[in-house]
Amino acid sequence: MSKLGFIGLGIMGAPMAGHLLAAGHTLFVHTVGAVPDALTAAGAAVCGSGKEVAEKADVTFIMVPDTPDVEKVLFAKGGVTEGLSAGKIVVDMSSISPVATKDFAQRINELGCDYLDAPVSGGEVGAKAASLTIMVGGPDKAFETVKPLFELMGKNITLVGGNGDGQTTKVANQIIVALTIEAVGEALLLAAKAGADPAKVRQALMGGFANSRILEVHGERMVKRTFDPGFRIELHQKDLNLALNTARSLGLSLPNTATAQELFNACAAHGGKAWDHSGMVRALEIMANFEIGQKA
Repeated sequence: MSKLGFIGLGIMGAPMAGHLLAAGHTLFVHTVGAVPDALTAAGAAVCGSGKEVAEKADVTFIMVPDTPDVEKVLFAKGGVTEGLSAGKIVVDMSSISPVATKDFAQRINELGCDYLDAPVSGGEVGAKAASLTIMVGGPDKAFETVKPLFELMGKNITLVGGNGDGQTTKVANQIIVALTIEAVGEALLLAAKAGADPAKVRQALMGGFANSRILEVHGERMVKRTFDPGFRIELHQKDLNLALNTARSLGLSLPNTATAQELFNACAAHGGKAWDHSGMVRALEIMANFEIGQKA
């Protein structure tokens, strides 16, 4: 069994860390706030800093919200880099900037350690079910070493390329997810305003070419008005900012991504930054002055 570290035990990190513990690995953990009781009860060893985690673990996983958070975990006083020694592996499973990731990887490599960027898709449901999609960037040898650990947390695990390519893939994923949420919201809003039962419309569409996981899961959220996260709008805003900033640096135009971001911005302006991202439909409803579920 391996000596592993896990930093960041939020809505995603806690269940992911739990799967590593359940497989019998020794786990050293650190997080902002209290470590969940379920992890300590299962045997997780609580550390006072990222440095302590990295000193004790051979592989250290990081799962925090944004690029500055990863940078702080790695390089701030008491951070992971202060506890690393040659031959260890750092795995960042957060969703952050591809450009910053390449810089972080180079700085870790200079310490004689490998770095994998391995962002995930699947949300809280996937984290709890160990069914996450994991998109990995980094060297082949480190990937093969860590792959059995990824398999404890996810199902669809792909080494995409070098450092930064995992994060680029996650950015692409978030574009597709946001635009599909927007499309499902428009379709169900149109159906409801026209007098059709949106629940039955959704059911019918799920049997055809328009079917998608988002129509299945988030379409149901829209119909039932259940916008508790899930995956918060403010986090998807962060991901689309990464997409738009990367596109700008490459000289690309992503017009529909920008539109989706503006809809998320409208939700946030109405107090919805903590809604599930399926709540994007509420921005469309505000413009229509009509809610899915109302009588036409």
